[in-house]
Amino acid sequence: MKKTIFLLIIFFCGNNLFAQNELTETEKLATTAKVWGFLKYYHPEVADGKYDWDEELFKILPKVKDSQDKEQLSKVYLNWVNGLGQIKPCKSCDKNKKHEYFDMNFDLNWLNNSQIFTPELSKKLRHIEVNRHQGKKHYVKHYSRRLKIADFTNENDYENFDWQDENFRLLSLFRYWNMIEYFFPAKYQTDMDWDDVLEKMIPKFSHSKSEIDFHLAMVELASSIDDSHVRLNTQKTYLHFGHFYLPIKFRLIEGKAIVTEYYNDSLAKLNDLRIGDVITKANGKKIETIFQEEKKYIMGSNSARKMLNASYYILNGPTDSLKLEVMRGSKTLIKPVKRYLYRDFKYKKEENGNISYKILKDDIGYIKMDKLKNTEVAEIFDALKDSKAIIFDTRQSSTASIYQLSNYITSPRKDFYKAIEPDLDYPGKFIWTNVRNVGNREELRYKGQIVLLVDEGCQSQCEFTIMCLQTGNNVTTIGTQSSGANGNVIRFNMVGGFKTQISGVGIFYPDGTENQRKGVKIDIEVKPTVKGTIERKDEILEKAIEFINN
Repeated sequence: MKKTIFLLIIFFCGNNLFAQNELTETEKLATTAKVWGFLKYYHPEVADGKYDWDEELFKILPKVKDSQDKEQLSKVYLNWVNGLGQIKPCKSCDKNKKHEYFDMNFDLNWLNNSQIFTPELSKKLRHIEVNRHQGKKHYVKHYSRRLKIADFTNENDYENFDWQDENFRLLSLFRYWNMIEYFFPAKYQTDMDWDDVLEKMIPKFSHSKSEIDFHLAMVELASSIDDSHVRLNTQKTYLHFGHFYLPIKFRLIEGKAIVTEYYNDSLAKLNDLRIGDVITKANGKKIETIFQEEKKYIMGSNSARKMLNASYYILNGPTDSLKLEVMRGSKTLIKPVKRYLYRDFKYKKEENGNISYKILKDDIGYIKMDKLKNTEVAEIFDALKDSKAIIFDTRQSSTASIYQLSNYITSPRKDFYKAIEPDLDYPGKFIWTNVRNVGNREELRYKGQIVLLVDEGCQSQCEFTIMCLQTGNNVTTIGTQSSGANGNVIRFNMVGGFKTQISGVGIFYPDGTENQRKGVKIDIEVKPTVKGTIERKDEILEKAIEFINN
């Protein structure tokens, strides 16, 4: 009897031990994504382009899926690595020590994950890191000698691949994930840890039930890097989210959609939609609820930008009608409304003239940056030289030279920004550039106050302009959080040929504060209100004038 009990204990303990060592499909695929990407950019033979690395992934996947525990999986990887050829000692790898590195994106700790890898495999992978590929690479290069963002090369788009082929869906995920892992400067800032994103997305790519499921997974993946520079839309997602529009523009504030403009005033009138209407529900669902449900698909570095970009996702749809709940004054209206194809609006953006500056009351100058031309700068500062303040409306991008402008408001020269650029010879690490400065070395030309206006529509070059102008001697920045996406973009195609892009350079203030995701520094925050939006007030401009006069 005792012998039987002893054998049963051994049996159950053995089974429990086996169950503990057994790996899930997601664990195996996530590890494969990492090993595949690591070898792609680190292994001397692979990074040199001597293998069809996509095809190598397709060959290894069945073996990975057949493995049961870490010993079997590690053996699969070891055989794979050993078959790639001998790795010679790297004599030039130590040269990297001369760089001043930004290391917050760099994480190869997973190479020593004892839960997944055997010690022998970890040692082999670390050996590859130490003796990594140097010089010209097959899959990535710098865009140019001057612009050192990653430029992805020799990638097959597979434009006509069958979406039902799981191998290609996983390739799409693995390729994108590793591009971000090693070459996206703001990876460390994502809301969800990038490793967790991989594990979350594997089932969605591996087990897509329909073509639209696969396309939505791609959009969700791209949105997960929390970058306003990101663009990804396919014909399938366009039809899913809606190619029928309401004839109005709106702004999301406090969980409500406030009508601000018309795409077509005749069609808006036909549906009794008015500027100032507060839309609270669509087809019985609260606007805030819709936003939260769709948020995972909305590109944006921060909530402010996501709310700006949300207009496409909130009230558009695949049908030509919906039912709205609208507050108009003290009344609540329930009304069916029509949606239309965008081309039906024959919409042309209203131009507010070409005047780049004017003088407001109380001797305040006002410069509209999107209208400003380089040839006007000297003339404008001469005209405004005796004003007590100048408001720069920087809420839209300008083509005027920011360096020319800074010469009037900044003296002596002051630090402007610094940046990080990817080190292709040590993927995942980024190199600090020197701090750049602007301004003139002579006496300050304009001695009045400078106020910069900023909001969530200000992105990229617009934010770069503000950072430059903020070096001024008497500058105050007023508004709401900007988009938080600065630096040149990397453009590339997803598997299937779907075009996308990401931020390629990390831009920082001289003190190390990130512009990415956070936006530009703001001295006085002004959040738009429902009341102010209904009344069509420019609350940021009003606050600026109040600040100057007080």
